[in-house]
Amino acid sequence: MFNGEVLSYGISMRPTLYLALNPLEEALKIVKNSKYRTTIHSDQGWHYQHKKWVKTLKKNKVFQSMSRKGNCLDNSPMENFFGLLKQEMYYGESLSSFEVLKKELKNISIIIITST
Repeated sequence: MFNGEVLSYGISMRPTLYLALNPLEEALKIVKNSKYRTTIHSDQGWHYQHKKWVKTLKKNKVFQSMSRKGNCLDNSPMENFFGLLKQEMYYGESLSSFEVLKKELKNISIIIITST
């Protein structure tokens, strides 16, 4: 998320390191010339603690911020985003397959507004 805009995302049937790394690398290409410090905030999932993830952040001079253990409020903009996403995609409907989910994700636009 950048200024309320999703820069990149990944989707997979199972959590893998590259499910997190590939969108990170795509997002880093977009913000690489920013005049501001880039911060990546995440929960404490295993892939965000993996040495390849941490090395990628350090190599690109990105500050890593993590939620406190068991405190979803630290990551409230993303918790809000996923709540809205689920509400918009699933309300009154059921998706028949993973392929349908991927197609629907490409068609949805959600703008997150956060107060600073």
